[in-house]
Amino acid sequence: QVELVESGGGLVQAGGSLRLSCAASGRTVSRYVMGWFRQAPGKEREFVARITWSDGSTYYASSVEGRFAISRDNAKNTVLLQMSSLKPEDTAVYYCAARLAGKYKYDYWGQGTQVTVSS
Repeated sequence: QVELVESGGGLVQAGGSLRLSCAASGRTVSRYVMGWFRQAPGKEREFVARITWSDGSTYYASSVEGRFAISRDNAKNTVLLQMSSLKPEDTAVYYCAARLAGKYKYDYWGQGTQVTVSS
């Protein structure tokens, strides 16, 4: 079992920045791939970014590449999502998720944190 707790959401003006954190506890997190997803009102949940804990490799959705950066803090078992040049269309509930490396399905999810970008 892996428990995930997000924090850092809030209200920001377009062009601003926010940093989201995801604290992971439970099983050995180094075996996992950590992802960020988001869901805007009336839309399906979509992939944002992911990082492989063991080697730090990353991958981004095209809509956020160059503006968002995902990283991990091994000492704190925390995954960070630094969001810059935010746009109103980035407004959503952001979720942290975890899956075992080599698997496709994300089995563990956090409760979500709201990000609102005003124009």
